[in-house]
Amino acid sequence: MSTLTEKKSARPTKRSQGRPLPELIFGDLWEFDPAPETADPKLKPRYELFIGGKFVAPASGKYFDSTNPANETKIAEFALGGAADVDAAYAAAQKAQPAWAKLPGKERAKYLYRIARLLQDRAREFAVAETMDNGKPIKETRDFDVPMAAAHFFYHAGWADKLEYVAPGRRVAPLGIVGQVIPWNFPLLMMAWKLAPALAVGNCAVIKPATNTPLSALKLAEIIQDAGLPPGVVNILTGPGSTGGAIMAHPLAAKIAFTGSTDVGKVIMRSVAGTEKRMTMELGGKAANIVFDDAPLDQAVEGIVNGIFFNQGQVCCAGSRLLVHEPVADAVVAKLKNRLRVLRVGDPLDKNTDVGAIVSRDQLETVQGYLDAGVKEGATMWQPPCRLPKKGFYLPPTIFTGVTQSHRIAREEIFGPVLSIITFRTVDEAIEKANNTAYGLSAGVWTDKGSRILKMSTELKAGVVWANTFNKFDPTSPFGGYKESGFGREGGRQGLLDYCRLV
Repeated sequence: MSTLTEKKSARPTKRSQGRPLPELIFGDLWEFDPAPETADPKLKPRYELFIGGKFVAPASGKYFDSTNPANETKIAEFALGGAADVDAAYAAAQKAQPAWAKLPGKERAKYLYRIARLLQDRAREFAVAETMDNGKPIKETRDFDVPMAAAHFFYHAGWADKLEYVAPGRRVAPLGIVGQVIPWNFPLLMMAWKLAPALAVGNCAVIKPATNTPLSALKLAEIIQDAGLPPGVVNILTGPGSTGGAIMAHPLAAKIAFTGSTDVGKVIMRSVAGTEKRMTMELGGKAANIVFDDAPLDQAVEGIVNGIFFNQGQVCCAGSRLLVHEPVADAVVAKLKNRLRVLRVGDPLDKNTDVGAIVSRDQLETVQGYLDAGVKEGATMWQPPCRLPKKGFYLPPTIFTGVTQSHRIAREEIFGPVLSIITFRTVDEAIEKANNTAYGLSAGVWTDKGSRILKMSTELKAGVVWANTFNKFDPTSPFGGYKESGFGREGGRQGLLDYCRLV
């Protein structure tokens, strides 16, 4: 078990709401004993494509390596799927779909329940594999990603025999075959978000994980096999972006679901324009996390940290713009700096780690480019003193003060552990600044006034608005955005509707 050793002084237990705190020095305050996760991820040296209920070699015979971003070591080889493999996957799904659709809902539910239970049984193994593949801290994959993925399968299993309540007065039928593309920031969870509702309704799926993070998708294929899901109901292809493009463009796809960048989403939308395919797009974000002067500041600071540094800020709904009421701006910044000084950046498999590795070298360079841009445009950058591992793709949690609405770091999605701090004077100014973005995925409000929460949640142009919390998710709650953050919903009854044909 990990231990936390005090070196000089006790950590403050009471913090003033109104005045800045004395600075805390990370290296002088705490010393952590390493506590690596020891569960065996049960990795294979090579992973094939999953088509028609079997693991099969790619038509090209080619493979690519997946790398652990925490130490730059090879994890395994993965099949490089191509157009021929996409055709084979859709053929398998087309063969399986009629019987799967006709299967009584309570029978489909049994398969989803089995997947959920098997995922729970192998939770520690999946958590380690996801951390190795993605770079996020083990406490996030262990306590959030894997349990939430299982919860989505459980939740949608409950819907499978109650579909008449999805749209009362209408008959619900499956769409057919859905093509789905998964991002690299939540590989396993996004698989569950997309697969569970599709299967519950009676659809079959052809799905591709991100090139950077293919591991948990193929491990989930093992669970799908063990659960006895009929062959062809789920088909999983790994490969480059062109493989995902072929899945999206395939004529047998009745619906496509994509989570990723806004730029790629626009390309996909143009490619399917004029067809009858349904689409769900969950794209980028630039969320405002708004703190008023009557907010519980210590609680708000924890929400700010969770909102932007969870998963190294590689979250579409990350609270990357902090809007702070001027009367408490100095106090919030001081408290935030003190909090960041005791965040631990390092080995994601260490249970003490708070901020893990950026997913790839390319992404790290992209984020560093934004740091340079922020400084060049006149904002003030601050990072806590911390020791970074010699290998791997790491970046300290970073905050910028003196940020204006015109700065790139305030306008563009960075997708990294970078927070831009902007002040405001009035409620209306906070709303105007929060809505001054091309995105509309999420927002957060911190205040003691219920009436203010209602006003903000009504006037903020965001698909999800959190009140006195941030990054809280539940399978029963729909998630999605507006404007360049996409359209459609995932989760809840609304998410199920996007996989249904109403007759």
